[in-house]
Amino acid sequence: MVNAHDLLWGMTPAHLPADAPAWAVQAVGTVVVRRATVAAGYVPVGVRGRSREQRFAVLMPLAAVQRRVAPEALRDVVSRRDLPALQALDQLRPVLATLNWGVTGSAGFELATGIEALHAQSDLDLILRTPLPLDRSEARDLLATLDQAVCAVDLQLQTPFGAVALREWAGPSRRVLLKTTSGAHLVLDPWQAVA
Repeated sequence: MVNAHDLLWGMTPAHLPADAPAWAVQAVGTVVVRRATVAAGYVPVGVRGRSREQRFAVLMPLAAVQRRVAPEALRDVVSRRDLPALQALDQLRPVLATLNWGVTGSAGFELATGIEALHAQSDLDLILRTPLPLDRSEARDLLATLDQAVCAVDLQLQTPFGAVALREWAGPSRRVLLKTTSGAHLVLDPWQAVA
C-alpha cells in the first residue's frame, strides 16, 4: 500500500502523457505520491523538477513500482550537506523520537535520492502520523518546540482522513483545512470523516 508523500521508483518516460514537459521526461526517475482518487491499478504521483514551479501530476501504474520509501524511513538518514533544513532535522530528531514521524518535501527527496533539492532558504517538511486525535494544546506545545529550530518547519498531521497543518491545528481558527483524496475541506475535526 502506498501513502501520500511516499517516494516511488520505476516510472519511465513511457508512462508520461505525450504532452508532458521536457523537464518532466528528464526528471521522471523518482516520483512522490500525492493525494487524489484514481482508478484501481494506478497511484497518483508528482514528478518534481529542479525548480519549485516544476511539478507535474500524473498517474503511475502500480505494477511499475520497483521501490517505495516512506517518510519514516528517512528520519535517521544523515546528510553531509550543511544546510539549515538538515541542521533543523538533526536538532529535532531527539524531540520527535517517541513519535511516528517522517521527512517529506525537498529534504525527504534529497535524503532518499542523493539529488540536491535543498537550498539555504528551504523549509523542513515533516509528517506526523496521528491515528488518534492530537489535543490542540498539545499541538501548540509541539509547534512552540518546532519554532525553535534553525529554519522554518512545516509539519503535517496525518489523520485517518487526510492531513492538516500543525500550525493551523495549533492556531485559533475553529475550522481547519483538511487535505483529502477528494480535495481540501474546511472541518472542525480532522479526525472525523468528511461528510
